[in-house]
Amino acid sequence: MINTVIFDFGGVLIDWNPKYLYKTIFSDEEEMNNFLNEVCTADWNEEQDAGRTIEEAAAFLVKKYPEQEANIRAYYSRWEEMLGGVFDGTVSILKELKESKKYKILGLTNWSSETFPIAQKRYDFLGWFDGIVVSGTERSRKPFPEFYQILLDRYEVNPGEAIFIDDNIRNVKAAIELGIHSIQFTTPEKLRDSLLEIGIL
Repeated sequence: MINTVIFDFGGVLIDWNPKYLYKTIFSDEEEMNNFLNEVCTADWNEEQDAGRTIEEAAAFLVKKYPEQEANIRAYYSRWEEMLGGVFDGTVSILKELKESKKYKILGLTNWSSETFPIAQKRYDFLGWFDGIVVSGTERSRKPFPEFYQILLDRYEVNPGEAIFIDDNIRNVKAAIELGIHSIQFTTPEKLRDSLLEIGIL
């Protein structure tokens, strides 16, 4: 029986995308995409999620791409502009689950420890969780098994009694390997259907 629901945040509850910021910096979309694919890449960002400091991250790229210094430093100095809002349908599901008092509600997120407090101040629903494990704080991240294990151990979660929701199939597969029932998030509507199908809602 499921007694714990674990949410990813970015791409599931919170609409975060660097393009929201860089569309205001670059007038040419191809130039913007090249910058995000070659300079401030997803892989580079994941190192901050795993505990590298923002200053270390910026210095690393500025050394490689000095001509892009202003654009590189904008990534974190204007980071809040990457937040596009929330997925209201998912927040409604979270609220229903919380109010039902049937489940332990946990968060497992790849997020820099330096920017996560900004999100906590901005989104009240992050206060609804019974516990949150932030990758930047733990200096590990999804999809590494030890990161999931931190949550399981800290909050005494039996993997077979938990369900995990994440938009990244890589992270979903890693959770399944650990015996956690998992759903790849695509839309709030499909998530609701999946939860209804297995009797969670």
